[in-house]
Amino acid sequence: MERRDWSLKALSELIYIDSLESFEKADALVKWHKNYLTDDSIENFDLELVDLKKLEELFFKNINFLKKHKEETRQELIKIQKMKKFLKN
Repeated sequence: MERRDWSLKALSELIYIDSLESFEKADALVKWHKNYLTDDSIENFDLELVDLKKLEELFFKNINFLKKHKEETRQELIKIQKMKKFLKN
């Protein structure tokens, strides 16, 4: 039962995180990963099939979000570096 409660808590937190804005979402996803996947495996989740599918959907949706967010952040950093160079000259 303890593992099931832990799994349901992880799922509910991931559902909440999915509703956040971009930067808050990225930070929350990193924390979620540290809490639930650093010491444990995705295989340790004890969920019903419906909940497991929801977890899977959110998991991959958020992986894609993080890839996009990383690229946007990289592009923003490049713009800032160009601006710094321009202002130094």
